[in-house]
Amino acid sequence: MIEALRERLEELRREVERQLNAAAGPADVEEIRVRTLGKKGALTAEAKAIGRLEPGARPKAGELVNEVKSALERAIAAREEELAGGELTRRLAEEALDVTLPGRRRGQGTRHPLSIVTDELLDVFRRMGFSVATGPEVETPWHNFEALNIPPGHPAREEMDTIYVAGMERLLRTHTSPVQIRVMESQGPPVRVVCPGRVFRSDTPDASHSPFFHQIEGLWVDEGISLGHLKWALIEFVHQYYGPDVDTRFRPSYFPFTEPSGELDMECLLCHGEGCRACKGSGWLELLGCGMVHPAVLEAVGYDSERYTGFAWGMGVERIAMLRYGVPDIRLFYENDTNFLHQFAAR
Repeated sequence: MIEALRERLEELRREVERQLNAAAGPADVEEIRVRTLGKKGALTAEAKAIGRLEPGARPKAGELVNEVKSALERAIAAREEELAGGELTRRLAEEALDVTLPGRRRGQGTRHPLSIVTDELLDVFRRMGFSVATGPEVETPWHNFEALNIPPGHPAREEMDTIYVAGMERLLRTHTSPVQIRVMESQGPPVRVVCPGRVFRSDTPDASHSPFFHQIEGLWVDEGISLGHLKWALIEFVHQYYGPDVDTRFRPSYFPFTEPSGELDMECLLCHGEGCRACKGSGWLELLGCGMVHPAVLEAVGYDSERYTGFAWGMGVERIAMLRYGVPDIRLFYENDTNFLHQFAAR
């Protein structure tokens, strides 16, 4: 009985060693361990059968089973360690890094085209004696509408209504004109400022419209300011920014906060006035709106409209950038496509 057990155990040991030698990886070794030493393994079954032997044979049978078990555990552990070391060596060889290769440089960011254009425009007006003023994006209806001669119910208000916060007591500004109001409230004439910033409108996004965009508005108030000063300042701006040979023209228009009001057009830079798709065959491109400050606006901030006059204008930075760089869709400025933005790095 003991001899038969010894033969079975020896045969089991040789078979397990043969399987271990043929194992290709740690997973194969684990499968052999479970099949031999697990709860339903072959050696476990021999250990359970000891209880059916005669009492005198049980100690020797248990000794034989434990010897084989220890031998198999050592063999399994050794083979597992051997295969794990080989796997590590293989992975290290496959994943080896050549530390002598130069590293990859982190990409360098570039200035956004709208920032470039804004700074260029501000530089032009600084050279003309204007200072830069900024203000909050969340405004009161007084600064955004009433002080600019746009009372409740005015038709122009519907075109400019935007997002209100805190009930109807605050709103996202629809233009940077409130900055002009705040400057005039804080100081007396003369005032000569340009006001850059982001504004918000209830526009549906398309190739030329966005619910938010950037503006630069200007204001000059002093004694004796006339329409001639307005024309000089804006024509000088066009010639400094686009070139001294670019033609301009003024057209009458309407804005509640200026009287008289006008639009400034410039010669199409693509066709030089001949007419093309960009200018819709007219030879002209609309550039900005302007006009003489309405007396009601001056009186709203406490200025004497009989003594002081002034002019104001406003332009969209995106529109200027689109004209300057030939960008066909305003939405390209906001998509953060690095391939698009890097085009302006060298400009």
